[in-house]
Amino acid sequence: MVPSAARAEREEREMATAVLAPIVLDERGVAYIEGTTTKVIEVVLNKEWSGDTAEELQQNMPHLTLAQIYGALAYYHANKEALDADIQRRAEIVDRLRKEAGESPVAKRLRAEGKLT
Repeated sequence: MVPSAARAEREEREMATAVLAPIVLDERGVAYIEGTTTKVIEVVLNKEWSGDTAEELQQNMPHLTLAQIYGALAYYHANKEALDADIQRRAEIVDRLRKEAGESPVAKRLRAEGKLT
């Protein structure tokens, strides 16, 4: 193989590797970015809360590549209904647990001292 052809083949392999961001499902069906502990919904919620672009998300999540960010967002849009339902279910669990736990002792003390309204 001539050097330029070998270089072109290597660059093609490297480029293909750089853009792959596979999503894997754990035993409970939760979607993760492969090779990380980052859930797809974490990327999605960060985007929704911050309004950041994919590039800005990557700056705030430097353990992920831009390709992984886009991969997570693409997976979300391909599975939006199911993931939105999962996000809603998790929010309801958090709300229920907050109500069950009641006000924290620190918040009670601060409220009694007039430092929390």
